Amino acid sequence: MKKLSVAAALATAAICLVGLQSCGSDDKDASSPTAGSALVFDRSNFDHPRANPYFPLVAGTVTKLRGSDDGEHYLETVTVTRRTRMIQGVRTTVISDVNRRTDGGLDEKTTDWYASDNEGNVWYFGEDTATYDDNGKVESRAGTWLAGRDGATPGVIMPAHPGVGQAYRQEYLRGDAEDQAWIVANDEKITVPAGSYTKVVRSYEWTRLEPGVVSLKFYAPGIGIVAERDVAGGNEKFDLVSVTR
Repeated sequence: MKKLSVAAALATAAICLVGLQSCGSDDKDASSPTAGSALVFDRSNFDHPRANPYFPLVAGTVTKLRGSDDGEHYLETVTVTRRTRMIQGVRTTVISDVNRRTDGGLDEKTTDWYASDNEGNVWYFGEDTATYDDNGKVESRAGTWLAGRDGATPGVIMPAHPGVGQAYRQEYLRGDAEDQAWIVANDEKITVPAGSYTKVVRSYEWTRLEPGVVSLKFYAPGIGIVAERDVAGGNEKFDLVSVTR
């Protein structure tokens, strides 16, 4: 099984978090939009998009994940809608991501925009997000960003051929959206309530805006995210419980 050790991954992630290197890139400033990725956005490269099995954008797909964070339990529902939006000359797919508490109360609601390019890299073009208090009122819109606005640029949510050691920036709006990822395995096996999966991609993900917080995410072919775990700086945990199409 091709993978890197947890110790090595966390050590590298820690270095990246403090901005001392750009995780797999050259000597570019780690805070630049292209740091940590050899992929370059080109709007002309989306005329014949190729599907990515690790982040499929199949309209009508609904995935549900159950999880917890700081002792509170949640149900997250992710829907690949049939809606699209043109962003920077690219037709993106609109995804709805709704997180509810076990009492049904709304915790967070996000609209995301993604698009696959001609090679099968899936690009992230922004999100409109809101968190809610116990009374159902919007508490914060922190993390909202849109490619092409205020200096924001698209990031890569999943490369076409995810390889061990590959690093990339998932989003970029300086000071607001700076998530990064580093793939440490691409042939994992995992069992979650929804089933057992093989050839799973495992990645460490973090942002320098939350120093010390590192998460693991598991992507299964044909599904996308099937599990996520905080491994440093938090205790969030989610597992896939169902997929409908």
